[in-house]
Amino acid sequence: MAQNVYDQPAFFDAYSGMRRSNQGLDGASEWPAMRALLPDLQGLSVLDLGCGYGWFSRWAREHGAARVLGLEVSELMLDRARTTTSDPAISYETADLETIELPPGGFDLVHSSLAFHYVEDAARLFAQIRRGLVGGGHLVFSTEHPIYMAPSEPGWRLDGDRKTWPLDGYLLEGPRTTDWLGARVVKHHRTIGTTLNLLIAAGFTLEHVEEFGPSPDQIAARPELADERQRPMFLIVRARA
Repeated sequence: MAQNVYDQPAFFDAYSGMRRSNQGLDGASEWPAMRALLPDLQGLSVLDLGCGYGWFSRWAREHGAARVLGLEVSELMLDRARTTTSDPAISYETADLETIELPPGGFDLVHSSLAFHYVEDAARLFAQIRRGLVGGGHLVFSTEHPIYMAPSEPGWRLDGDRKTWPLDGYLLEGPRTTDWLGARVVKHHRTIGTTLNLLIAAGFTLEHVEEFGPSPDQIAARPELADERQRPMFLIVRARA
């Protein structure tokens, strides 16, 4: 089972105070890059993996999706999603991404934001997603960039007056435990090559791969993001079934 720190009340309270928790999709710096990769949603059946508060699920319906299913392991997240959603075409269910079983050809689009790095068996997950998509359907997802995840204890270090982001065993794949928001969080480090090759092995055609960092306009609006230009924050992928 994937680790579920989000149901720890203290962690959930701390996470709820984050910018992306309060402002939704517009509070996530990578959202414009993700949005640009989405197909026309009109009439589509959409699966939102690791749906969290349901921000994307609701956005997808507002932009034409016929139905949306959000899957999430955290009951606290699901409670928040359900209380902020009144659309009967959106449903939420409890699910562990390590063990999900998707119906064949049930979805036109699978979306996931910053959830796959919690999954140990990515090969199984990608195979299930491929099974669940119609032919020609799309998977669009973001995950923590493996350079960001590689240090066993992420954090800036000072080299003189310059901040640096240390790498630690980039080619040594496997679980990495870090302190985040007062909890010990386990994430699963994979190289970019491993992630992309697992997608190909599952039967996907890669259409776009982006090593995301904030744009100059985003830094102008939020100067604290300038340090994030020193290494990519997220890996964003669009793949076709």
